[in-house]
Amino acid sequence: MISLVDIASISAAVVLAALGGDAFLKGVLGIAGWLRLPKLLVATTLAAFATSSPELTVSTIAALEGTPEIGLGDALGSNVVNIALILGLALLFGPIRAQRKELGRDFALALSVPLLTLWLASDGTLSRLDGVFLLLLFCLWMIAIVRDGVQARAAAAPVATPPLPTGALIYGLLGLAALILSGHLFVSGASGIAMAFGIDAYVIGATVVALGTSMPELVTVLISRWRGHDDIGIGTLLGSNLFNGMAIVGVAASIHPIQAPLAEITVTLAFGAAAVLLMIPNRAGLISSSRGIMLLTAYAGFVLTTIIMQGE
Repeated sequence: MISLVDIASISAAVVLAALGGDAFLKGVLGIAGWLRLPKLLVATTLAAFATSSPELTVSTIAALEGTPEIGLGDALGSNVVNIALILGLALLFGPIRAQRKELGRDFALALSVPLLTLWLASDGTLSRLDGVFLLLLFCLWMIAIVRDGVQARAAAAPVATPPLPTGALIYGLLGLAALILSGHLFVSGASGIAMAFGIDAYVIGATVVALGTSMPELVTVLISRWRGHDDIGIGTLLGSNLFNGMAIVGVAASIHPIQAPLAEITVTLAFGAAAVLLMIPNRAGLISSSRGIMLLTAYAGFVLTTIIMQGE
């Protein structure tokens, strides 16, 4: 039976998401200006890592409690949600401008990590050594990002360092806290409803929990669209995917080896990689609105396939 508490949790999550998303975007813009770094670079790192903190929390707690499969489903499923659902919804409002040369390395990595994860899990287990390997790859990516940041600051016109924008920092922290709480409330309410219908743990992790922990990305991207900051939205989604695929899965596997259901993982990774391919802009530097319909169709296919596989 569906609980009124679960419905109330989802309703509160929606309100908190709207309030937190607006504040978080203001914080990101203020910090980007203070650091004198491109908004895209800040979005790919700071914003992406911050909005992925719910996935990190869920995966770490699940691994410590000896059930890392839920965390794995959440991290991989969130990557499908990020691109197929969230970007698909954002594209319904019109095409998004994105430059291949600025995101080329990250696109290549976002396509390579799912293949690497599938290879690591081909024996049915993501071991602690596999987790350490993914974390090492994440560290190498971070080194490349830091190098980009240093080069961007060196290329910028020299100006006196402004004082730390306290207001932007407060907006960012309060907004992030509201987004994380929103995600937790959504996970709690939606998981309760899903379990009332007899849906199993992995499917809940890859769909319901993944959707809930992706609430920060969803709200950040949609508000970025409305405010005319598409670069922040794209950077947040791509950076979050890389953070989920390398850091979060790496941390979870390092804490506790993960028994990986190969068939289900293959489906999730395949849909995730297909979504990234649809995200790559054309030669004119645009992600067309028609891609949005294709991405949303892919997300519906992912959910349907996952549910069908559960019933077999």
